[in-house]
Amino acid sequence: MENNIRCIAIDDEPLALEVIRKFCDRLGFLSLSVYSDPEEGLEHILSSKPDLVFLDIEMENVTGLSIASRLPDETCFIFTTAYLNYALDGFNLDAVDYLHKPFSFERFKTAVEKATRRIGYQRSSSSSQAVQRMIVVKQEYNNVNIPLDDILYIEAMEGYCKIFRVSGGYVLSRLLLKNIAAMLPADEFQRIHRSYIVSKSKIDSYTKQSVRLTSGAILPVGRLYRS
Repeated sequence: MENNIRCIAIDDEPLALEVIRKFCDRLGFLSLSVYSDPEEGLEHILSSKPDLVFLDIEMENVTGLSIASRLPDETCFIFTTAYLNYALDGFNLDAVDYLHKPFSFERFKTAVEKATRRIGYQRSSSSSQAVQRMIVVKQEYNNVNIPLDDILYIEAMEGYCKIFRVSGGYVLSRLLLKNIAAMLPADEFQRIHRSYIVSKSKIDSYTKQSVRLTSGAILPVGRLYRS
């Protein structure tokens, strides 16, 4: 993880930005972009979504506190400032750390280590969520992982279900339709017939009688499911 930490530093003092740049170079695993214009820096944060932001609090036209309040929720940031009276406000905004200028390399390193632990936790949580966004069904004697985004629709047959995939083909499982339905997030999948469940995101158009999917497949809508 330490080989890929993208950082942005915002400070209206060129010397302060140079110090951060030198410290990042010494650590060796931080890729840094710097901005002396807070609004320009914020724009690049919103567009590039860096892993870590170094943010000065007291700047000429805007405070770092107001910039921090506009950052995406998942943004990991460290305040840098010469004014100790801002510390409580900084931590209330969920800053990872608060570096009081002039700060040493060792103090900088400690703050970055705290940030990398939080970034690592966020990445592992995101990875776990990605793993969970799939269902596992048995086809003959094999367990098959099917990503939710790859499910086009599911068709019930006598004692079986066919799970049609966006990537092509289908998986044939002995699971009943109601059992597969229980595995799926209700806000992403819709039962339209006693024999069919469709992915809502794959619906192209529909009437009271039928649903057309983005693949071109047309499926019937059951009377009990029209509402």
